Amino acid sequence: MNAAEPSARLHVVSPSEGSATGDLHRLMRQREALRPVFRATWDQLSRRFDAGEMEAWAGGVLGLVHVNAGPACLIAYWDASRLAAPRGEIAPLLAAAHSATEICRNAGAQAAIAALRALPEAARGLGHGQALARWWRVMETLSRRAPESVDLVAAGTAAILAPGTIEAFENFVASGLHASSGDRTRRIAFFSLEDERARRLIARDPGAITFSETEVELKAFVTALWGKPPLLRSLPENGDMQQRRVSTAGSLIRMPEVFRGVRGEQTPALFRAAAAHAQAHLVLGNYPFVAATLKPLQIALVNLIEDARIEALAIRQLPGLWRLWAPYHTALPSGVATAPALLARLARALFDPGYVDDDSFVTRGRAMFAQARLKDPAVSREIGMRLGNDLGQMRVQFNAKTYVVEPVYRDDGLGLWDFGENAPPSGETIETPVDAIRISRQETTAGDTITSDPDRDIAALGRARPVPPDRGGLVVARYPEWDREHGIERPDWTTVREVGAEPGDPRLIDEALDGAGVLRNRIARLVRGVKIGRAVRLSRKHDGHDLDLDALLDAGIALRTGETPDPRIFRSSTSMHRDLAVLLLIDISESTRDRLASGATILDVERLAVALLAESMSALGDPFGLLAFASDGRDDVRTTTVKAFGESYGRDCRSRLAGLRSGLSTRLGAALRHAGRLIGQTVSGRRLTIVLTDGEPSDVDVSDPLDLVEDARRAAVGLHAAGIDAYGVVLGQAGIGAAQRVFGRGKTMMVRRVEDLPGRLAELYFRLAQR
Repeated sequence: MNAAEPSARLHVVSPSEGSATGDLHRLMRQREALRPVFRATWDQLSRRFDAGEMEAWAGGVLGLVHVNAGPACLIAYWDASRLAAPRGEIAPLLAAAHSATEICRNAGAQAAIAALRALPEAARGLGHGQALARWWRVMETLSRRAPESVDLVAAGTAAILAPGTIEAFENFVASGLHASSGDRTRRIAFFSLEDERARRLIARDPGAITFSETEVELKAFVTALWGKPPLLRSLPENGDMQQRRVSTAGSLIRMPEVFRGVRGEQTPALFRAAAAHAQAHLVLGNYPFVAATLKPLQIALVNLIEDARIEALAIRQLPGLWRLWAPYHTALPSGVATAPALLARLARALFDPGYVDDDSFVTRGRAMFAQARLKDPAVSREIGMRLGNDLGQMRVQFNAKTYVVEPVYRDDGLGLWDFGENAPPSGETIETPVDAIRISRQETTAGDTITSDPDRDIAALGRARPVPPDRGGLVVARYPEWDREHGIERPDWTTVREVGAEPGDPRLIDEALDGAGVLRNRIARLVRGVKIGRAVRLSRKHDGHDLDLDALLDAGIALRTGETPDPRIFRSSTSMHRDLAVLLLIDISESTRDRLASGATILDVERLAVALLAESMSALGDPFGLLAFASDGRDDVRTTTVKAFGESYGRDCRSRLAGLRSGLSTRLGAALRHAGRLIGQTVSGRRLTIVLTDGEPSDVDVSDPLDLVEDARRAAVGLHAAGIDAYGVVLGQAGIGAAQRVFGRGKTMMVRRVEDLPGRLAELYFRLAQR
């Protein structure tokens, strides 16, 4: 040791009980490989910090030891401590130990090591104050919500911190978690900077303020205006196209993550103006408008008039809104008279009474608007159509692909429209509008209120729109899904794909049926015992095989009182045929791969149960369908038709049943809605859906299973409202609570032993078929 160094500050280690210092030194004496590195670190730190500070530091090291961080993690922490020691501040070292311990507990030792090794880079970019403490907090949060991504973010710390602020780092991580929607693969692509959106976010103007940074303030501001909390969501950039205008969809307001070219204090003001305008539509408007055969130019003009009408009504209630919106009306009464320029000038003329513009089109629009009854939403369509005709006669070119609504704070307006079955995808131009959705409230039993299409038929389960096929199977429909946290139904949120069945060996089904000979014979006797044409007595007939005593007495009383008796004094009987359609929905998620004590998988037992029941229904002549399902996120809910309703049950169906394979997850709500659509197309007096599952709903992009349980419950309520009975058959006790929540206690059957399923399923069917 150099004699000039202050060796007098070396501490004597006390072996007293309860001392972190003593415990740590005793532990290190037993670790020959770690002892030299530890001694070098201790000697360097002890020259900088007093005994109390070293005791706290030793406690931090023991915290890492207690979560089994391992030697590599301890060495990484000691290296970081030696690098930071010259600053003479113990607090950052203690904070690093605490955060590394939490990260190790949540994401493992390798994640903690990666974070500790990234610490010097973070300190270089952020300093050692509060910004660095916030960096650690973000890493802890990431370890809880996306543990696999900690290593990636740590490795990319230098690049992610390129904008130079902790706010940019926090926003990057928040955007990645939001954009991935719970999809692990998407998160990895984002945080490894393979995703183009991630690279653009890092490269963005450091002076830009994002929606995420203003969201809390925005919600408070809009709530204060209208007394109603808004549903604000960010719509991040997608590919090469960035959303430049606000969009609305039902009660949801989707904001751009950034307004390009707007910086500093101008950005929060623009976000406030945009959110206030969109919420004014939702509070004061009456939508949707029906697009029918309107042309893009007419839609743009109706939107413009409706914007002006809503703002005029809003300003009557809240005059201060004029000052909020006025700075963005900058159109001038000059320049080339293109369609976008004329629309911007008209927008200013309808908003600002002091604006002077002598153009005949602008003057005519202002005059019609001044004479209109603004409380009547029909005036927007009327004036817009008339102005559209005028603009068409002027031969002014209007390019729907490049048109963007002005001024900048106004939403694209297309969420106010019902485009029917031809609704195009979300975007910023007339040709790429937000899907307009129709929302109404329908009261159901038990106080449920479900959001749906107002049509009172099977479409109430969620409008399905056929779309082109892709490599993941034929996309047959999109359905809504309930957002439990925010209490809204997200339209077209799930995508259902029809995946062709892989043919299997039908002899496997035949062999399984032969092996269940006793049960098969018992079910066959039940089939023979069912009266397919049960007798129904018909009273008060003109003729029949017997007298109707009640009618006979009434006729005798009528004769005695001098009245004309009713001649219908006979009774007869007729055969009432069964009028029942059944759809069996089969869960083939990954959990059905589990093996039982017998060596068979859960799916094997499901196959046998379905085959036995299919034989019974086929013998009875009941129309039925067999549909298997699994899911891999909301965009990939896979269904496989084992037997369609119009198909006879034969060798091909048994081949498809034999070819089913276990895999993926269980997004039950979407499967129920699709099942309701299929069985809703049958013509039967009674329609019945039986769901065969071995667990509660779950999927890879949903962290809280209760979200999917609640969505499935609402789907089951929708089936009931459409006149379809839904029953759940649950294998084992694990999913019984969720199933009872979804279907109700009286419509849920638990099969404790999976091996008992074939008999119990047949028993349930015959019991339900007699009702």
